[in-house]
Amino acid sequence: MAKIRVAYEYTEAEDKSIRLGLFLIVSGIVSLFILGFCWLNPALQDLQGKAANCTVLSVQQISERFECTFTCGADCKGTSLYPCLQIYVNNSQSHSRALLHQDEHQLLANPKCSYIPPCERENQKNSEIVSHWQEYWKEEIGSQPFTCYFNQHLRPDDVVLRRIHDETVLLHCFLWPVVTFLVGVLIVLLTICAKSLAVKAEAMKKRKHL
Repeated sequence: MAKIRVAYEYTEAEDKSIRLGLFLIVSGIVSLFILGFCWLNPALQDLQGKAANCTVLSVQQISERFECTFTCGADCKGTSLYPCLQIYVNNSQSHSRALLHQDEHQLLANPKCSYIPPCERENQKNSEIVSHWQEYWKEEIGSQPFTCYFNQHLRPDDVVLRRIHDETVLLHCFLWPVVTFLVGVLIVLLTICAKSLAVKAEAMKKRKHL
């Protein structure tokens, strides 16, 4: 009996489904690399910091002042000055003196100061905000221990009060690219399997009519 041949050509809808699946597969791989480079690497560095107990050793303003940029409208920007507040603490991890910073962003923006205030147009307002923060650490915190984060390898002389990232960043960096990749693979496989079953069904139907 002659072998029955069935045309194995994809319809326009099936072709679009396969293209969509391939697009999602490529997007998942590319986004994994992008998120890993731009987001995951800084997050891992942040999470390397160990939690420690810190106690305040000294709170003082130094004479040096720093510039900050304020906005006063859509096309209005300017610079003003703020005083530098330095809060030195004792770090229980290294048992050494370290400069406290609010977070990693402020540490990178100004490694000399413990606090960068929201920038106001008037220098006096900036000074008042910093002075209020200084009084808070002197009067409210005082010698009470608090949690800080310390990275001995990257910055042994600094500690941060809070982390910018947490463990959920790792989850999101891997979860969404992997989900996108798997959805793309699923679409391609389902489209190919559906087409294969349709071809087999058509072949069986032709055999019955012979």
